Amino acid sequence: MHYEEGEMQLWETVGSPLILLSEFSEAAVMKKYAVKPDAETLDIANTAARKKSITVVMKIYWGDPREKICEAVEHIPLSSLVIGNRGLGGLKRMIMGSVSNHVVNNVACPVTVVKAHH
Repeated sequence: MHYEEGEMQLWETVGSPLILLSEFSEAAVMKKYAVKPDAETLDIANTAARKKSITVVMKIYWGDPREKICEAVEHIPLSSLVIGNRGLGGLKRMIMGSVSNHVVNNVACPVTVVKAHH
């Protein structure tokens, strides 16, 4: 029990270990990290990985997405980053802040922002 508590505190600080995409939707993995991945997103990632013959890994972070994405880019050597944009209205964006805008302005690697499809 104490080991699991210490492990969760570590994950909250540095994020999870890298998780193979093929293992990500397993019940034990989802329970361990308390996540419920989006089935459509996993299907898209699995299809792309299969078609391009690449290995896809995931890493889970907990906390403010603006800060955690920037921290991840510092620790994981990325040549580029693709990030989504929900397209919040002006008032919501002003109150909540734009994650994609923050990331674009605070990471060293090139960032591609993909607008939400409505």
